[in-house]
Amino acid sequence: MSALSFPRLAVVALIAIGAGCSGENVPDVATAEIRRGEYTDVVEIRGDVRPVRTTYVSAPRDAGELLILKIARNGTAVKKGDVVAEFDAINAKRTIQEKQSELRAARAEVEQARAQASITLEEKAATVRKASFDVERAKLKLGDIELVSVMEAEKNKLGLADAEQRLREAESAYDAAKSGIESDAIARQRRIDKIQADLDRAMRSVNAMAVTAPTDGTVNVLPNHRSSTPMGVPQEYRPGDRTFAGATILELPDLSEVFLVARIDEADRGALRIGQSAAIRADAVADREYNATVRDISVLARVDFMGGWPPAKQFDLTIAIDDADGRLRPGMSAKARIDVGRVPDVLLVPAEAVFNIDGRNVVYRRERRGFVQVPVEIVRRGRDQAAISGAVKEGDRVALTRPDLPAGETGDGK
Repeated sequence: MSALSFPRLAVVALIAIGAGCSGENVPDVATAEIRRGEYTDVVEIRGDVRPVRTTYVSAPRDAGELLILKIARNGTAVKKGDVVAEFDAINAKRTIQEKQSELRAARAEVEQARAQASITLEEKAATVRKASFDVERAKLKLGDIELVSVMEAEKNKLGLADAEQRLREAESAYDAAKSGIESDAIARQRRIDKIQADLDRAMRSVNAMAVTAPTDGTVNVLPNHRSSTPMGVPQEYRPGDRTFAGATILELPDLSEVFLVARIDEADRGALRIGQSAAIRADAVADREYNATVRDISVLARVDFMGGWPPAKQFDLTIAIDDADGRLRPGMSAKARIDVGRVPDVLLVPAEAVFNIDGRNVVYRRERRGFVQVPVEIVRRGRDQAAISGAVKEGDRVALTRPDLPAGETGDGK
């Protein structure tokens, strides 16, 4: 080995030793960079999408059981007067057949009753005529009273009185028969009128099987609770489904203004106010974030007895979605992030990068030879990030887990 080669080897060895010493105390933990910016405090809630108003469309009334022949597809934009559903009136058609048969039978009975009434009145009139003739004959016999004996005269008087009584009875029977026939005719006509009314109603129901939209809107087909999937979830109304008269089958929400309706906990109520901005993401529209504004917060709290004891108090919250599009549908679940406070020009770190050690808030700043514990003050802290101040600067990298603990342990002071 030459004299020049030995110093070269020594330098290489010193570099290797230096490199090993500089990295042997640096744990392999995830880090994040401290950045300077505006701190935004947010409240996250979940709720359901609701339109400003909704018009409900029902199946025809007074039609009995119905079969859906056609129904507008979900999400279809319709105008007032457009046909949104067509039905087959199963019971109404059966009712029409039954009422038509009843009407024919009732009219036949009326004709038969009229014929029988005519015969009855003719018989009663003939009885009256005969009684009247008997009275006139009795009067003629009474006119010969001077030519007959006293006994025969009394007999003729009795005969006249008897004939007059039979005439009164015959006339009374005729009047009673006529009154009864008229009453029967009125009752039969009323029955015919009722059958005709039922028939007309059934025919109107059949003719009204095409249901039109009462206003402009976007079709939202409602679930048919008479049918369900194997999981027990009702499916939307579809062609071929049966339903009952007057059932609400779809709605036409006015999507010109859409809201997110939710409930907030009592702890978050004080941080919210009308007019705060929010960002909304619907579960079914993953590629779009909607801008929104807090529109209304209820004054009175609702007590939720389902969440344990003591029961939590919640407030109704309405958030107006400012830039809603056609993909939003009533009933969709969505999450809102409401901006409740801002602090400009502060140092920002992930919330998990701040640890509480022996009552002090610290971060672990990475340096060339390892991590150094640096005390900091928390200006504001949220779920995701924290605004801090202290002996740190923009660009420093801090640990997201405690580097002074074995891997897998986080300590109880975080």
